[in-house]
Amino acid sequence: MAFSDRASPSSRCSSLGVLLVAESAKHFARVPGPWPGTSRLRFVRVLVVGSGGREHALAWKLAQSPAVEELHAAPGNPGIARLGECHPIRAEDGESLLGLARTLSADLVVIGPETPLVAGVADELRRGGVAVFGPSAAAAQIEGSKTFAKEVMRAAGVPIAETMSVARIPCVVKADGLAAGKGVFMCRTQEELDEALLAVKTLGDEFVIEDLLAGEELSLFALVDGSNILPLPESRDYSRVGDGDTGPNTGGMGSYSPVPELDASQVAQLAEAIHRPVVEELASRGTPFIGCLYAGLMLTADGPRVLEFNCRFGDPETQTIIPRIEGDLAEALLAAATGDLGELELAAAETAAVTVVLAAERYPEGRDAGSAIEGVERAEADGALVFHAGTAIRDGQLATSGGRILNVTGLGDTLEEARARAYEACERISFPGARYRSDIAAKAVNIAG
Repeated sequence: MAFSDRASPSSRCSSLGVLLVAESAKHFARVPGPWPGTSRLRFVRVLVVGSGGREHALAWKLAQSPAVEELHAAPGNPGIARLGECHPIRAEDGESLLGLARTLSADLVVIGPETPLVAGVADELRRGGVAVFGPSAAAAQIEGSKTFAKEVMRAAGVPIAETMSVARIPCVVKADGLAAGKGVFMCRTQEELDEALLAVKTLGDEFVIEDLLAGEELSLFALVDGSNILPLPESRDYSRVGDGDTGPNTGGMGSYSPVPELDASQVAQLAEAIHRPVVEELASRGTPFIGCLYAGLMLTADGPRVLEFNCRFGDPETQTIIPRIEGDLAEALLAAATGDLGELELAAAETAAVTVVLAAERYPEGRDAGSAIEGVERAEADGALVFHAGTAIRDGQLATSGGRILNVTGLGDTLEEARARAYEACERISFPGARYRSDIAAKAVNIAG
């Protein structure tokens, strides 16, 4: 069927949103792709929901697809505005997003942040007959509630960090709900535990206490269509604000990929052992997961343990893994949204990537707004990818507007080369009080070298 043949307005408004979404997949013509055994869509309109560095990275990759006829974002940011049209609608405003998707005749909506997913924005769009990459509110509880996630993981039989019934050191204290990556407190002393218990209560009444595991952390993502999984390149992120993993937890201060001690077969094995049982468990509960399932793992001496699951692409890991993905991301995300991942593959390039977050001086406690940002064009001209995370345009000038301001990604044949390019680019960018960690991927370079 040709691209212009679309579902009628009455069918789009049907309450059988999931069935309509599956049916809508039939309206997308496919033509042979540039790689053997692949295909690509022809003419799709994509709406990316969110305004951070993760969404900029997704938009950057989607814009490269020969299938994407139009790219839109809500609300977007100045970086995304260079790739497509931005619309001033909040990510949590499901009703307005549905109206926008209908106005645009959007073929795919990609929801980036966790808050609208947990709030049920994907459900509202699906009920309106829109294909959505992002889980339902019920499935998004895998991130929205640590207690729910533990229950699912135990039922699925995946290895986890065990819950403690009594708070005692060493341990990890976690807010039960969403906390923008800042609700985790690692406690090695009684003073740290006392402070954590006070801090976590400001984030909500519920929290969990877990064993403090020793090992190396790993972020592992998989695209999921409800039953099939498609693993993406692995990465490692840095959560604490200061060098040497000091200071409070943040939303993420940097990341790198690949992780030298793992190869592609080991990554695939981890996804089979960790992601697939959880996907099957959620499906058995009548809440199939559709979107990106993110597992935060600890590689211990006794094997991998799951620290957490997130219901979306990670940030800033997305800014690191997306540049390493070969193939048509638009096709993959639409295939996941319509339950049709099947045999689709996305290869990982041999290229290495390192991302460094440029943050406001008082981040994570505070943010910065209105300070002029200089040097982004120079950094990009030198080959770096600069993803906007907390920026705005003030009087025609790029300015700060958040806690994490920019994500600077360097690419190279090796991690050492990628790391050098990322930090060279960071030195070219300036705004008052800019701060960043100087040790992103430092240990990995030593491992690789």
